[in-house]
Amino acid sequence: MSKKLRVFKLRHEKDDQLLKELEDYKKELNTLRIAKISGGAATKTGRIKVVRKSIAKYLTVINQRNRDKVKASLIEKGAALPITFRARKTRAIRRRMTKHQLKLKTKREIKRLVNLPLRKYALKA
Repeated sequence: MSKKLRVFKLRHEKDDQLLKELEDYKKELNTLRIAKISGGAATKTGRIKVVRKSIAKYLTVINQRNRDKVKASLIEKGAALPITFRARKTRAIRRRMTKHQLKLKTKREIKRLVNLPLRKYALKA
């Protein structure tokens, strides 16, 4: 487990394999931390950062898979998606009125349009 970890390679592995390797990294991190406390070599203390980043990458892939499974099951049920699964976009876009809301007219506006239609004028040539 010495070379740099690439996330795109992790995405092709099975869940149980990911969990097993994650546990291996956690054990390695424990041994490195113990070595650091007991005054181990500088190479071991320098490796702590690499192992922590590797653990983060494994957890990222696992959590993304779990999120995708939950999202797929909610869509399958036809339930409303929780806020965490909705498109983030920007605050202004989220607050903006929908196209349907923009087309709606008030009762007063409808009466005015019915009773006072636009006048048509004939122009001399």
